[in-house]
Amino acid sequence: MRAFRLLPLLVGASLLLSACGGSSSSSTNTSTSTQARPGQIGPEGLPLEQGSPLASASSTVGRTTVDGIESAPVEQLTYHIHAHLQVYVNGQPRALPPAIGLLGPVAQSSPQGPFYGATRCYYWLHVHAGDGVIHIESSTSRIYTLGNFFDEWRQPLSATQVAGDRGKVTAYVDGKPWTSSPRSLPLRAHAAIQLDVGLPTVPFQPFSWGSSQL
Repeated sequence: MRAFRLLPLLVGASLLLSACGGSSSSSTNTSTSTQARPGQIGPEGLPLEQGSPLASASSTVGRTTVDGIESAPVEQLTYHIHAHLQVYVNGQPRALPPAIGLLGPVAQSSPQGPFYGATRCYYWLHVHAGDGVIHIESSTSRIYTLGNFFDEWRQPLSATQVAGDRGKVTAYVDGKPWTSSPRSLPLRAHAAIQLDVGLPTVPFQPFSWGSSQL
C-alpha cells in the first residue's frame, strides 16, 4: 500500500531527534485551497475528503499529555487500528486536515497527494493524509474516543459544536444513529463515523476500507 512505502522515510526523519520537546508550531501549511476532486484517491488508497478543512491541524500542542495521550519520537504500534471521520456542515462536506497530532509535520509528495509524517513527535492519535482516517497507534491497548481526538487537536466537540462550526450535531457510527454525546464515540477498528452539524442533515454515507491495506 502506497502509504507504507512513504512512511519509512518520514519516520527516519524523526529518529534524528532524541526527544520531542518544544512547541508544535511549524511553517508547514497543511491547508490547501485546492479541494479534492470527487472520488480522488489519496496516498493511503482511500478517497480524499472534499470541502474546506474543519480547522487548522497546527493547534496540537506538544509535548503535553492530553487525556492520557502522549507523544513520542516514533510511532507506537503495540495497539494499531484506524477509524474514519466524515463531517458535514449544513449539508456540505468538510475535510479533516492532515497532520493533526504530528509535531513538526513534513509532507512527502506522491502522485496521489501529500502524505505527512513528523520530524519531532507523533501523538498516539494522528492523521497522515486528507482522507479522514484517524490512526490510533498507542503503546497500550485502550479504547479511545472521538472526544479524546478533539481534545488532543485542541478543538471543541459537543452536541452543538464540531470545531468552529455550531448547530445540532447528528452522529452515526457504521450507519447506525449515535444518540449519546459525540464525545463518547469509540474509535474502534474500521469505525465509520459521520457527524452532521446543522441542517440539512446528510443520510449516512457508506465508507469502504477495501481499497486500502489499513
